[in-house]
Amino acid sequence: MKKPLFFLFLWFVSVAAAWAQPSIPKNRYGVPVVATTALYQELVAQDPAQELVELAAYIPGLVLDIKYATADNLAGEPVYTLATAYARKPVADALKKIQEELKPLGLGLKIYDGYRPYQVTVQFYEKVRDSVFVASPRSGSRHNRGCAIDLTLIRLKDGKELNMPTAYDAFTPKAHSTYARLPKKVKQNRDLLKQAMLRHGFQVYPDEWWHFDFKEWRNYPLMDIRFEDLKALEE
Repeated sequence: MKKPLFFLFLWFVSVAAAWAQPSIPKNRYGVPVVATTALYQELVAQDPAQELVELAAYIPGLVLDIKYATADNLAGEPVYTLATAYARKPVADALKKIQEELKPLGLGLKIYDGYRPYQVTVQFYEKVRDSVFVASPRSGSRHNRGCAIDLTLIRLKDGKELNMPTAYDAFTPKAHSTYARLPKKVKQNRDLLKQAMLRHGFQVYPDEWWHFDFKEWRNYPLMDIRFEDLKALEE
């Protein structure tokens, strides 16, 4: 095929693919958000990587500590009715590999949060009004895309968390991913988690040592589907 015809063919394919994508409605903040299971299923049918996977069922030995299903969080009240965590399929695959790498070290992952319905981000923002630690509804969070994970490391023998710079969701300078005035062992633990995540396609959020974003997050839309509705699709 001659070059002009080849590039014309590629253009036609890209345009056709764009037309085939389902339209995602914009919400009151002017951002596109997938808010129905029907639209979500349509996206998954076109691209299986869009699937939200329940992490505890997918990754052997994974431990959950879902703070947002309790009152022990920045909202001061439960914002989830189910203590579970979801992530997009490629994110779940990467976490599974990390869990396998950590096992010979006697370590494992503990998940604080994964996919977060968009409405919860709105609730957090209206309460905190701080776009450093809480995403603005006008942009949404990478948690809303199923591409952000809040987590730490635990010892497999007793489930105890390794010492880290701060507790989860501590809004202090010590939570910064490069904060230096820390005990040597704490920095080693933080760096061990960071390097494991970086090797598998994640980036650390600078202001929160526990928060990692999947590098391909832009490929996934914002979601506002409850855990209960995701579980119902699995039945």
